[in-house]
Amino acid sequence: MPSPARSALCAWRLATGMLSFGCALLLTACDKPPVHIPFVSGVTGRAADLGVAGRDAATLAIEQANAKGGLSGRPIILDSHDDRQDPDQARDIMKTLAAAGHKLVLGPMISSVGVQMVPEANRAGVLILSPTVTTAVLSGKDDQFFRVISTTDNYARKSAEFHTVRSGWRRYAIIRDDGNQAYTHSWSDTFAKSAQAQGAQILSVHGYVFRAGMDFSALSSKALQDRPDAVVILASAVDTARIAQALRKQAPKVQLISSEWAATEQLLALGGQALEGMHVGQFHDRESTQETYQAFVDAFSKRFGRTPGFAELASYDTTRVALQALAAQQPGESLKATLLRVRRFEGVQQPIVFDDFGDSTRETYITVVQQGRFRAVPP
Repeated sequence: MPSPARSALCAWRLATGMLSFGCALLLTACDKPPVHIPFVSGVTGRAADLGVAGRDAATLAIEQANAKGGLSGRPIILDSHDDRQDPDQARDIMKTLAAAGHKLVLGPMISSVGVQMVPEANRAGVLILSPTVTTAVLSGKDDQFFRVISTTDNYARKSAEFHTVRSGWRRYAIIRDDGNQAYTHSWSDTFAKSAQAQGAQILSVHGYVFRAGMDFSALSSKALQDRPDAVVILASAVDTARIAQALRKQAPKVQLISSEWAATEQLLALGGQALEGMHVGQFHDRESTQETYQAFVDAFSKRFGRTPGFAELASYDTTRVALQALAAQQPGESLKATLLRVRRFEGVQQPIVFDDFGDSTRETYITVVQQGRFRAVPP
């Protein structure tokens, strides 16, 4: 049996060895600096619901990745930048990120912002991977812009064909937010061409730029003047809810159509009864029973205390695509080249497949608001 002195010496050596081993592990971890990924979205302002949704879903995806060891053992940090839905602000952010040496930016969420960021990204060789910028202005271009959902053409065309053929609505008025004209003009032009090709009429188009204290009653009166079968609203969730209420107050039975931009959970919360029967085309099937989708909904709901919508789904997919691409990137290979080499990435509900121009296509669902919920219309 060892003496007390010898036991103490052994204990000291063991403790010293454990401390040295711990320090070695710490130094090894310190040798792997974190990976910073910028996320640009409008988390303040009238359309903040979209920006917050995108940021939160990206946060979840990165937290899950870090729980599995990060990126090749390196922790991942999401750096959020608020563009305030201001194209000039977003352009300045893009310049700053490029000057700092970033080669990847997630976001933005609004088309008018994306259109201003892309030229700066092209000049600096920074890849932009967007969850919800759908404007056709950026389609078919060999640039630094990639997106995980379809363009406005896809949603607008399917909406026009569905309503003119299946619903039988032939006379339309359009109300659109010209503050985001890269999106709303693209959407309304495609809708008009597709509806007219089916023999329908576009009676009037009413653009507006939001200002403080704006009353949508006069705008709604103009849209209803020619007694349309349906009014198409192309605006944020906040504005769409207010416009729908103004329209239904003057014409309770008028049919309402909205776009995927407005289809956040905030729309349902703000619009109330005025939204009942409104049709919205979108890529998000909220009634899906897919295991991957249910796992995402459960994880997001537990983390943030609310049910995710289309913006959260798109941003979660976008962030996971980015992380998979970074992991697959070969020495000397640009991230753009990596995305085009891999091409196909698994999304929560649908696969994401990039074409040569960084565009992708998703199935579009026509939904209707019933009892305060988006319900998929049977095909």
